[in-house]
Amino acid sequence: MSQFSFFDLENHLDKIYQINDVLPKLNSLIDWTIFRADLSKVRDKERLSNAGRPPFDVLLMFKVLVLKSLYNLSDDQTELQIRDRISFRDFLGLTFADTVPDAKTVWAFAEQLKNLGLEQELFDRFNEELDRQGFAAKSGIIVDGTFVEVPRLRNTKEENEQIKRCEVPQRIAENPHVPAQKDLDAEIL
Repeated sequence: MSQFSFFDLENHLDKIYQINDVLPKLNSLIDWTIFRADLSKVRDKERLSNAGRPPFDVLLMFKVLVLKSLYNLSDDQTELQIRDRISFRDFLGLTFADTVPDAKTVWAFAEQLKNLGLEQELFDRFNEELDRQGFAAKSGIIVDGTFVEVPRLRNTKEENEQIKRCEVPQRIAENPHVPAQKDLDAEIL
């Protein structure tokens, strides 16, 4: 197995951006510093202690929320995609050695913006900047391929006999949720 170098990463990103150049284009179109003054209000409250990790930069966190919005992601999916996608890390200016904001941090930052009444104002300004450059933000979707185990409802032998005779077993008739989970018209072999 060969070693992965900085140049390999650049070549990989170049190939990604040949296919989809949305994120580098977005970084070149937007002067992100215009948001810093308003975003700094989130950090106006004095920290009670210097213990623990310092907070993430407010511009980084706003760009995380932009990704979340553009790709219609949940907080958990936002964290996962930043960890998983080289293009997201590059857009945010993060290397593989950098700490990634977790889902709770993403949620907390969005809540702080909402509580300060800044969320809509900042996203309106973001869209105005794009519009000024002749672009519009269109949301996409990254499909979450999570597998979820479904409950298995087993019929008794007697219930199967009743279903074969086109009768609804008492247990199924008494619980209004069971018929939604059972196909009583299916043929039992």
